[in-house]
Amino acid sequence: MLNIRTFGPQGGNVLYKALSHPLVVDRMRALEHDLADKKIAVYDPDGFLPTVVGLYPSLKPALVVTHDTEQVGCDDGFGGTFQAIVDLPSVAVDGVLALSFEHAKMVTRLEEILKGRPLYTLEIARLPATFLPYPRPYLDKLNFATNFSFFRDDDHFSTRLVTANYWSQYGVHSVTYWFRLYDQKGHILAEWEKHVDEDNAGVVVDSAEVRQRFELPAFTGQLFVHVIGAKGHDVVKYALDTFAHGDDPSLSVTHDANAWPSMRYATLPAPEKDETLRVWLQNSHGTPIPSGEVTFNVMGEDDHRAVSQEVGPYETVAVNVGALFSDVAWPAQFEMRAGQHVVRPRYEIVQRGRTRIAHLNVERSDIAPDPAIRQMSPSLGRGIILPFPVLDPKEYETFVQPNPMSEALQTLPVRMDMFDEQGHKLGSHFFGNLPRNHRTVVAAHELMTCPGHADLVYDFRDGGEADGWLHSLVRYRDRQSDHAAETSFGGHIFNTLMTWRSEPQSYSGPPPGLTTRLFLKLGQKFEGENLRSFCCLIYPSSAEGGKASTTTLYLHAANGEQLAQKTITINPSGSFMVRPHQLFSENVLQKAGEGGYVLIRDLTCRLFGYHGLENSVGGFSLDHMFGF
Repeated sequence: MLNIRTFGPQGGNVLYKALSHPLVVDRMRALEHDLADKKIAVYDPDGFLPTVVGLYPSLKPALVVTHDTEQVGCDDGFGGTFQAIVDLPSVAVDGVLALSFEHAKMVTRLEEILKGRPLYTLEIARLPATFLPYPRPYLDKLNFATNFSFFRDDDHFSTRLVTANYWSQYGVHSVTYWFRLYDQKGHILAEWEKHVDEDNAGVVVDSAEVRQRFELPAFTGQLFVHVIGAKGHDVVKYALDTFAHGDDPSLSVTHDANAWPSMRYATLPAPEKDETLRVWLQNSHGTPIPSGEVTFNVMGEDDHRAVSQEVGPYETVAVNVGALFSDVAWPAQFEMRAGQHVVRPRYEIVQRGRTRIAHLNVERSDIAPDPAIRQMSPSLGRGIILPFPVLDPKEYETFVQPNPMSEALQTLPVRMDMFDEQGHKLGSHFFGNLPRNHRTVVAAHELMTCPGHADLVYDFRDGGEADGWLHSLVRYRDRQSDHAAETSFGGHIFNTLMTWRSEPQSYSGPPPGLTTRLFLKLGQKFEGENLRSFCCLIYPSSAEGGKASTTTLYLHAANGEQLAQKTITINPSGSFMVRPHQLFSENVLQKAGEGGYVLIRDLTCRLFGYHGLENSVGGFSLDHMFGF
């Protein structure tokens, strides 16, 4: 396990991103090597030491000195006690490591008490100046707008990362995307930059184009993305499409990777008897993952089965989880204990000649069951809800499985409320007070006769507890083609004027979040076929009542130019299937081109959506959308 803090109530730990950035790993390794045989005192003015040692354990100090008079004599967390920095001249050490990125400041502060001994700092781990649009302070989170993406191109599959220059919405008009591509063994295959100067421009990174441009062999690895010049927030959002070549109709889409490693991940379904389930274990650090460090277990059970091989720096390993648990099948679900070594992993299921890919979700360690959820104000209506599409039951099957998503949660008291596209309630289904290790799945297509959506909500009629982090896996299958796709997401309070803690959440700003800005990519051509995009747009409503939305769909060209717009309305608890090829003319869609997209805006409510692509043989992809 990496003993690091990656994410907290105030967001991501910028220090973690700064010290784990691929450009600085070799320099920190060199520092470890230089200090390996020396007795070093560490001066830690800003509380960096746990993260530094978590990532680079050879830098564990011989002693820790402090300028804080109240810390002197207290436990330093590394087997000793803090010593006063003014006593440094009498301490027998070979040098001092000051955990600061500002070398000159540390020299000025410490040179009189160093007594000729060398001073080391973290300045060697600073990124090049060209990566630092906000040089002061160095740990400005906008200097570290980074993320990873699964990325593959071989004779069977290609991938495509799609996003937009949404940073221009925050007032910056030019950004640079810096990419580093790793192969399956963690070796660097290529590095390049993409400058985006047009406001709202589409951004596409196609694995086939990258492979051709750099004359690369087939690869399955990961793409590191650093957006230089980001403004507004440090979250690099994207959709990742996976396409199969030739006669294989497989098609998938997954959401961005979530840039902070976690201890545990969930929403991992056990395989059906004719399925192969593999998890793509991708090391996000320059440190190997030891053999046995990553384990899987059936959710709620203590039989942990380990990945036996060591995983090298930035290496990608396909773990056949079904083979680890040959005695376990759907509707069981797994938990992955990842030890903070990886960002949100993808899993891949092969069944009857088709492959689908989805992502695991972060299982929270910082929340616990909260009795206050039982006593929410009536002004919040049903409170926390999890909306998801129910596709036309005549054509698709829809399976729903609630997932425990925090380490402390032992029960899941939930029901499903169902609505047609106009927002009329069709009925409810009570799952029960499910135990953590439940194997319950409900066929929503058997409970609805028309397309629409459903909400998972807490229901305490049989007791139970809730943590507010309500999640579910939803699996869809085309009745005719047998193609399947699945997605998972978490619950929120939606569209209430009254607030509860951080809910209803907003994509930017404080609650209540009552506006919408969603990204829907357009379709594209792939091997001579026109793939068309779609979005199931839902108006989730925790409270009853309200008026219909005023939702505007803005069609943007790849260069960011707005070409057309269309206004639609959705009733509260209603939904609308957005298909750009039905709403905009073929001429204007052609002008938008690949990399064009639809921006979904609403100033009257917060909508939620699930998007994907469709091909001509019943293949489709589906995952939740992102907003900014």
